[in-house]
Amino acid sequence: MTDNNISSEQQYRAEISILNQEIIRLNEELEKRETEGKYKIKNKFDPFGNPTDYKYFNGDYSKIEPRVEEAGFSLPLEPAYDERKKLRKFYSIGGSCMIFHYFFVEILAYLIITVMLFFMSKSSPDASQASIYAYMKGSSIIVGLNTLIYLSGNLLFASIGMKRAGIRYTSLIRTNDFSFSDAVRYCMIGFFLWYISYYISVGISDIFSQYGWSVTSSNMSGIAQTTLGYTVMLFYDCIIAPITEEIFFRGMILRTFSKANQKFAIFASAFFFGMTHGNVPQFILAFILGIFLAHITLKHGSIIPSVIVHMFINSVSSAISETSSADIKIQFIINMVCIVSAILGLIMLFVFRASNRIPSTTPQQASRGYRVACGSWAFVAAAGLMIFDMLYDIINQNM
Repeated sequence: MTDNNISSEQQYRAEISILNQEIIRLNEELEKRETEGKYKIKNKFDPFGNPTDYKYFNGDYSKIEPRVEEAGFSLPLEPAYDERKKLRKFYSIGGSCMIFHYFFVEILAYLIITVMLFFMSKSSPDASQASIYAYMKGSSIIVGLNTLIYLSGNLLFASIGMKRAGIRYTSLIRTNDFSFSDAVRYCMIGFFLWYISYYISVGISDIFSQYGWSVTSSNMSGIAQTTLGYTVMLFYDCIIAPITEEIFFRGMILRTFSKANQKFAIFASAFFFGMTHGNVPQFILAFILGIFLAHITLKHGSIIPSVIVHMFINSVSSAISETSSADIKIQFIINMVCIVSAILGLIMLFVFRASNRIPSTTPQQASRGYRVACGSWAFVAAAGLMIFDMLYDIINQNM
């Protein structure tokens, strides 16, 4: 055997040895990856692994189920007793705040108006209480009280709910990836939703009216007839209400309900937002718009976009209502502008929905949404109270 043959054989054996070592290394690396994958710790901000969820909006789920940080732990299809109990606590926080908010507003308004009627009747003994109340309603008194009461109620119970749920105030305005063009697009989409909701509510009202029923509220008739009263009402509708309602419904309610199921939180918060408006047409508008406002709040992690859209819709609605008695040519121009704007809003909605879907629900999340919420007495009581209040007003108005 020549030296060249020996050298070739040694080289061949060396190459075989290197290949064997590489195979062993690759097998070890593959086994390591499989082991790491098997025992990989879940993201405590995304324990359900749902790619359609908006990450980090729900908060730290380890506060509800500490085992999500344990190696190899996977959330079961149905929540265990302790997890269910902690989830139910958050649904109860939102529900109880809704209940106390309702009674706070109703009772405080009743007490203040009763006291004012008493003292005003004492100062004007010849005037009836009906005429005194009509004066209060037509001036700035009632709208001023309404502004103060709802401002106080929204902020007070939003603050209480956020404190109990451990929600930081700064989280409400920490906005992600939001631009001026987004604001314009969202306002146009909001206008389309308002426009289509208006005609839906008109159609439903017409159907009920054929059977002699009215589903609209008559409480607004004769209100704020003075310049000051009208100014206060506009200030509340276009500035105070959008800010404080967004803090309460999208700031506290949405975040409280979205601990495990964002889709449920969107529709539940929109339901309560609609029901607080007190009549069927306003419920339809607020519910449809509330879904969109909740969606963009989830997307950007902030109530800033929803506040802007809410302000825009209320301002446009107020401006259009003032043109109802305008010249027919002016009304025609306004109607054409509304139609074109609504069409643009519809197109923008399709574009938005193409890349921004409402979060879907995994089986684990489905068992932690309405099923757990229905086990909360406060959540069920709040929903029942809102439904009863609306039905009572409709029946009482038509008696």
